[in-house]
Amino acid sequence: MNIDEIMEILPHRKPMLLVDEAILEGEDGSIGYYQVKGDEFFLQGHFPGNPIVPGVILCEMMAQAACVIFKDKMNENVVPVYTGLDKVRFKNMVKPGDRVCIHTKLTGAHHPLYKLHGEIFVGDKLCTSGDFSFALKTEEGN
Repeated sequence: MNIDEIMEILPHRKPMLLVDEAILEGEDGSIGYYQVKGDEFFLQGHFPGNPIVPGVILCEMMAQAACVIFKDKMNENVVPVYTGLDKVRFKNMVKPGDRVCIHTKLTGAHHPLYKLHGEIFVGDKLCTSGDFSFALKTEEGN
């Protein structure tokens, strides 16, 4: 999926849209990509002279990449919201110029709650891994 197709699924828009491309892997997996350009808002003060993508942004990338798994459940009235993060580890830094590859896998589901595992790579280096959960909330259910 290209950025336009992703925007048909996700409610996120720039500057918080953090997936440039996505591929659905079977029924329960996805691979997403994001090119870190260097001018992103989250790099402006993190850290001057040594920009590093913040861990919370990497976690958001995992969740956004995972949402393509739920493309059939997503519409303009559905918002994916984080419900938890567990066992998140940061192994290597992500910096401007890096092309991030995000792997996610569904590990449990009880609609509207979903559990997943995600991993972020730059090249062959594992940068972030963790388990996360989110709910697909409708506007009426807020």
